[in-house]
Amino acid sequence: MSQTVTRALRLLAELGEGERSLDQLAEVIGVHKTTVLRLLQSLEEERFVYRDAAYRYHLGAGLFALAGLALEQRGVRRTAAPHLAALNAATGQTVHLAAYEGGEVVYIDKYDSRHPVRMYSRIGLRAALHCAAVSKVLLADLPEPERRRVVANVEFTPFTANTLTGPEALLTELETVAAQGWAQDHAEHEAFINCIAAPVRDATGRVVAAASVSVPDIVLPYEQVLELLPQLLATARAISADCGLPTGTA
Repeated sequence: MSQTVTRALRLLAELGEGERSLDQLAEVIGVHKTTVLRLLQSLEEERFVYRDAAYRYHLGAGLFALAGLALEQRGVRRTAAPHLAALNAATGQTVHLAAYEGGEVVYIDKYDSRHPVRMYSRIGLRAALHCAAVSKVLLADLPEPERRRVVANVEFTPFTANTLTGPEALLTELETVAAQGWAQDHAEHEAFINCIAAPVRDATGRVVAAASVSVPDIVLPYEQVLELLPQLLATARAISADCGLPTGTA
């Protein structure tokens, strides 16, 4: 990748964290302000950034269109939408849809809980590979050599006392997930959140997405979150059927 493109992408990533001044952006990417200004002017022309009256830079409206197109190109998201909305309405809990892309698991849709306590998550955010339930579902479907390769490169950050802390523990967990057809995050990423996830399959039987239900423990204890599993599995089967999976396959 060219140095100019790399710098432009770093600017956009930094602005994704919030508004910044020219001086701040120059410091982040480590080049002179005139170089950063030229990049920002090019990005402004394409409406990828804009400068406010206080001369601070923000992400621009041009990115909204790109984000919308990126989501529209994920057919499983459209197919899953009515089913996920129904699951969200029936349970009142946060519902996610995630996909595996380029070695990462990314949330591609979200339906918020009706409760005041909500998860910090958003469409486009990466899920932790070693502790998110959606990640376990998606990694469990990979061919074993690829699964081992991905797990070998995971950074096992210990988010909570329940987080899996090594490759063998994760590989063992993925075998269990593949056998039982669903995964859980039992306070592994956030100490007060429990999550269950199930696979969405296409016509070939390949897992193309993972649907999940996430619940803070002050709303439901872990045991009651597991009671939502039949509804989640039924939802995942219905989405899979709409994706072309033959009835009775999943």
